[in-house]
Amino acid sequence: MVIKVFVATSSGSIAIRKKQQEVVGFLEANKIDFKELDIAGDEDNRKWMRENVPGEKKPQNGIPLPPQIFNEEQYCGDFDSFFSAKEENIIYSFLGLAPPPGSKVTKSSEEASSLPNGDVVGEVQSATEATEKAEESGENEAQKEDNEDSGNLAESPEKNTEEITEEGAEGEAEEEEAEKGEEEQGEEEDS
Repeated sequence: MVIKVFVATSSGSIAIRKKQQEVVGFLEANKIDFKELDIAGDEDNRKWMRENVPGEKKPQNGIPLPPQIFNEEQYCGDFDSFFSAKEENIIYSFLGLAPPPGSKVTKSSEEASSLPNGDVVGEVQSATEATEKAEESGENEAQKEDNEDSGNLAESPEKNTEEITEEGAEGEAEEEEAEKGEEEQGEEEDS
């Protein structure tokens, strides 16, 4: 399956050019195979695009503006629907493609199976995982408290050392003052 992106390479509209660049850039960045078809230089492309955009998706004037996105013959949408799908992280389902293996693509609410109470299966699993994590963290907190209690014993010698150092510092300061006093007395005796 090849994604077809209909663009107008010689469009005078900056907005259209930016939208086209965003679609093409996204597809390139995510290594999604696509074919860029120019409607400005090829009348057949323009005609095919206009005929295959569904009536409800055409603007009021009847002429759909690029970019228009198709998966082979199946219409995917215009830029606005592409942007919405990208924001909702359902771009692969929007394009009609299977997500690449290992991707963290979430299923759209239409595709996800719902439970009778309205919860979505994935949400229930997430809630269960959150509960399990909370229980584990409760166990971890109990272990931390035990460690802290044993840590208090280890802290007491440190406090004693701090007190000793403070007393030692006071003693050193007193010694320095005494030395200064002796020097001053020695200077007075010399005069």
